[in-house]
Amino acid sequence: MVLVTSNRSKQLLFINYIGQVHFPHFAAGQEDLSRQLNELSPGFTLLADFSRLESMDLDCVPELGRIMELIGKAGVGRVLRVIPDPTKDIGMNILTMFHYPHHPRIVTCESLAAAAGILAAPDQTEPA
Repeated sequence: MVLVTSNRSKQLLFINYIGQVHFPHFAAGQEDLSRQLNELSPGFTLLADFSRLESMDLDCVPELGRIMELIGKAGVGRVLRVIPDPTKDIGMNILTMFHYPHHPRIVTCESLAAAAGILAAPDQTEPA
């Protein structure tokens, strides 16, 4: 499952990857993503939570890249990723190099709590 939400007042886009993610999950969230991006201003923060991701099909990778491009074109300024187990990183650093044209600031956290700490202190760039 892919859940997309946003908070306009905090300029935050939140994408939560849960369980086993398959290609149709991305298609189902595409309209939500477009609507949420239209409500945000350039410089917004993306919080991508992979902490509950069990697996992602390989055919999702091109769609994940396309989503990153949409988010990049919308003007993301900072990307916070929650990846508790580095061995389960699905190649996000490599995807980032090719799909974020403006090279936003990227921070990877081990927990949602660590990411929340960074969100609470916007000028902080590294997890506490």
